[in-house]
Amino acid sequence: MDPQQLKLTINQIMPFGKYAGRKLIHLPEPYLVWFAKQGFPEGKLGQQLALMYEIKLNGMESMLTPLIDND
Repeated sequence: MDPQQLKLTINQIMPFGKYAGRKLIHLPEPYLVWFAKQGFPEGKLGQQLALMYEIKLNGMESMLTPLIDND
């Protein structure tokens, strides 16, 4: 995966739902598991959520901390 795309994904803001306004990297794992069971949304956001699910499922979240934009 392109490092720039990865950075964009982890810093993407969740646009709807209970966790609207949070960066995808900060979404709780159970929320991503729920999406995995129910189905991810169509399009780019769905792809980004699926990637975050895989990252958290495999315990790689801490490796991505340096890529989080502080804003």
